[in-house]
This record gives sequence, structure tokens and C-alpha cells, in this order.
Amino acid sequence: MNYKKIIQLLPYQTPFLFVDELISLSELGAEGCYTFKEDEYFYQGHFKDNPITPGVILTEVMAQIGVVCLGIYLLRDEISTTKKPQIALTSNHIDFFLPVYPQERVKVISEKVYFRFNKLKCKVELFNEKNELVCRGTISGMLKSMHNET
Repeated sequence: MNYKKIIQLLPYQTPFLFVDELISLSELGAEGCYTFKEDEYFYQGHFKDNPITPGVILTEVMAQIGVVCLGIYLLRDEISTTKKPQIALTSNHIDFFLPVYPQERVKVISEKVYFRFNKLKCKVELFNEKNELVCRGTISGMLKSMHNET
């Protein structure tokens, strides 16, 4: 399964799709990028006259790239046009260190802690363009392939 196909299988769309590119995927982890557009809906009112990306959005970027894309990759043999991935975030703990501003490109690197009984837990880090650590933590989710009814 190629990286573009994995992005297409994500259960998100604009304006809530936060994956521009997948750099690598393996049984051990994932790496990918997203660039925040200047006109993202969440910048309106999030710090008047000084827009900053909300922490919940940074967490979502980390979850989409570091957990969901990795989960789809790990389930690649079970996923098809009739069996789409089903995903639910179960827990997260994230520490934040630096802000992210409009037009910044971020990189997410995740490392699989475990994947068993359909639960995937990952250590996830998010870096800015200067390769500075913006935030890190753990994110867990439940993933499985489901037969889609027509």
C-alpha cells in the first residue's frame, strides 16, 4: 500500500485533514509533515492579532500522522475497498514546549509502543522547521478494519 493510498483512507477531509506528506512508515513507526495555512479556520480568534496553533490541533496532527496513518499501515493486509479502517482515539498525554504559527511546516515522528487487541499506542514528537521539539507525548487509539455496508 503506497503512502498516497494511506492518506486517502484517512477518515478526514479538509478542513480537518492534517497530513500533507508521509515520509516513512514501517512496523516500528511513522514520519510525516503538515504545513499550516495562513487562513486555517482555528486561527480566527485564537489569540487576537497573534494567531497561534491550538494545542488540540497540534495533538490532532500528531494523532493523524503518528497513530492513524501508522495504524492503517499496520492493518494494510486487512483493508480493502469494502473494509475501511475504523479509528477512535482512546487517550493522550502531550507536553507542549513551543508555539506553532500560521505557514509553519511541522514534522511528526512516532514510535510504536505496542499494537495488540486492536489498540495502538505510540510515542509521538512534533518538530518545527528549525527541527526544534514543539511537543511530545503518547497517544493511543483503537483501530480495526470494518466491512462497509452499502
